[in-house]
Amino acid sequence: MENEIQSLIIKLFVFFFGMAIGSFLNVCIYRLPESISLVHPGSRCPKCKTKIAFYDNIPVLSYIILRGKCRHCETTISLRYLVVEMVSGLFALAIFGQYGFSLETIFVYAFVAALLVVTFIDIDHQIIPDVITYPGIIIGFLSSFLLDHHTYIESIMGIILGGGFLFLVASGYYCLTKKEGMGGGDVKLLAMIGAFLGWKATIFTIFVGSIIGTVLGIVVALYTQKGRKTAVPFGPFLSMGAFLYIFHGQQIMNWYFRLVN
Repeated sequence: MENEIQSLIIKLFVFFFGMAIGSFLNVCIYRLPESISLVHPGSRCPKCKTKIAFYDNIPVLSYIILRGKCRHCETTISLRYLVVEMVSGLFALAIFGQYGFSLETIFVYAFVAALLVVTFIDIDHQIIPDVITYPGIIIGFLSSFLLDHHTYIESIMGIILGGGFLFLVASGYYCLTKKEGMGGGDVKLLAMIGAFLGWKATIFTIFVGSIIGTVLGIVVALYTQKGRKTAVPFGPFLSMGAFLYIFHGQQIMNWYFRLVN
């Protein structure tokens, strides 16, 4: 009984820690595209510019208490802030459940946090900041020397395969249509995914991301007035593929190979 209580306390701590990190991720999502410092000024209401007190900045709880509105001007706060904090907490709990107290937990969670920021920035602005992907590629490569899930050779292959594949696709599309179909940010994002997870994950991510992107792209084209001209960012789909690989990629690949054999 005592061990169960201790385990529950640890899991709650991990979950709340993840939500606290999610609060910082919201800052990154809002400020990075605007080239605003992440540390100065402090958190403020984007409408009335009033500084947010610490008791109004508690992850999830403050949003619920304030009913999703600024305390001072009652401007509606986007539900996304709550979603990002909750998702970040759940990811922290899931990663801890898979890797426990380990260096791998730190690296994998940092990688997932970066993908969350990339996802929402790409949705809003159709850009993927280099300030995330360039350091991510380096850190992902260095992690291959510290972790056991893949070697540095597999990391290098992942970088080359990931960045090279999308670069060829983007270049080919431009040659055929004379239009930009895929940004350089997607190329660097897939290179970062390859650096962290290796070349097998790169192939998995491309395949899964393409399927999800195609399906949702068709849905958008059918149900929006802009039809096929509607821009659909690819970064979130690559992130979804990477998320799936982290938790279930090997099982899915094993199932697929058994199916085709």
